Amino acid sequence: MHVSDLHNKQFGRNQKKLVDVIEEANPDFIIITGDIIDSRLNDDRYALILLEKIVNLSKVYYVTGNHEWRSKRYGVLKKKMEDIGIHILSNDLTEMKKEKESIYLLGVDDPRRYSKRPKELTSFKANLKELVKKIPSDTFKILLSHRPEMISFYSTQDVDLVFSGHAHGGQIRLPVINGLFSPNQGFFPKYAEGVITQGNTKMIVSRGLGNTSIAPLRLFNRPEVIIVTLKSD
Repeated sequence: MHVSDLHNKQFGRNQKKLVDVIEEANPDFIIITGDIIDSRLNDDRYALILLEKIVNLSKVYYVTGNHEWRSKRYGVLKKKMEDIGIHILSNDLTEMKKEKESIYLLGVDDPRRYSKRPKELTSFKANLKELVKKIPSDTFKILLSHRPEMISFYSTQDVDLVFSGHAHGGQIRLPVINGLFSPNQGFFPKYAEGVITQGNTKMIVSRGLGNTSIAPLRLFNRPEVIIVTLKSD
């Protein structure tokens, strides 16, 4: 199950509505692709409540979004998440085995971790390249990365499947036009939601759950969590 861009939003008392949806799906693992908090809100409790609930349902893997780094309080949040039992993939990877088969899950920190452009993207790309080098080329690779606009780079890195968020579905969705605006993509974003294929790489972009305080409303753009079933050849 793919969860993204909560922005510390509450779905029912103690996140009950959201937890019920995740529990009913009974996922083998849960992935979170960043912005679980909002940098403009000095309150992380609803994010932590959700994590405390879902970590009892399945293994939870997490990568940062830009808001974690913008908040200047990620160090404290990270310690709390580790204490809860969240698997944080900070420019790191893990191998998941089933019988004789393996899937590698890679996670990269959002570029906002680093200094201003262009260095932030240079560091971001270098970290992913180093991760890929550690993995046999013939294995299935899933990448967790907050930024969908980097798909052209992901597709050059022998990554099979990418999970991303950040775009909020374009915030306002209109017929024919689809998403209106997304951060780092501007107006009429190309990678706002759904499944995008480039080369041998597929990317699944979540519309996310919450909104930033600077853009608090959605229009024709329901919040979502995504369930994906992987099938072998």
